[in-house]
Amino acid sequence: MPDALNTVVCEPTPTPRERQVLALLAGGETYCGIGHRLGISPHTVDTHLRRLRDKTGTTNRTQLVVLAIQRGYLS
Repeated sequence: MPDALNTVVCEPTPTPRERQVLALLAGGETYCGIGHRLGISPHTVDTHLRRLRDKTGTTNRTQLVVLAIQRGYLS
């Protein structure tokens, strides 16, 4: 049986597209603005951000951007 203390937990990493969406969100873009700039629908933008919130355990856009800055996801 594996020792729980030796178990490595992987930190979730955003996909390249999720990073693009996150960078634009951090820059103040709206869902519509992000979608327009990336050529995707606002619904798809919402899907990317929802998946990021699920991966990171954040509950809103502000927490997501703060966490992204702390973890160095935004350059």
